[in-house]
Amino acid sequence: MAFGKDEYLYIKAGFRIPVSEILWRFNPSGGPGGQHANRSNTRVEAELDLTQLEVNEEVKNLLLKRLGENVRVVEDSTRSQTRNRKKAIHRLEKIIIDALKIDKKRKPTKPTRSSNEKRLEDKKRRGLLKAGRKPPEFR
Repeated sequence: MAFGKDEYLYIKAGFRIPVSEILWRFNPSGGPGGQHANRSNTRVEAELDLTQLEVNEEVKNLLLKRLGENVRVVEDSTRSQTRNRKKAIHRLEKIIIDALKIDKKRKPTKPTRSSNEKRLEDKKRRGLLKAGRKPPEFR
């Protein structure tokens, strides 16, 4: 699979990043595999410079705040450079999508009347139990 100028990271509707903005590095993955593992550059490093993205300032600032200036992904789980590149792209997409998610504000709730009454009743019962342990002259 050749990654050309028409390939993109699809983040959300109306927001995509060209794969051409990713800096790629390829190295031998190491580990078992004999000569193939020693001579094939199957390990993939994908680095995306978030300061150079051409997106609106709000999105850019959110990404920079949550991820820093660079996002780097290393993938060497398969013996194929192409599959490792695809996996690296999917991991980059997931990292950026997760960074853009906005957490919902928690709506504070009050305890119900019955739960409050139950709590007070339990406190009263526990206090009487403890008071019953004292010697009679201190009650």
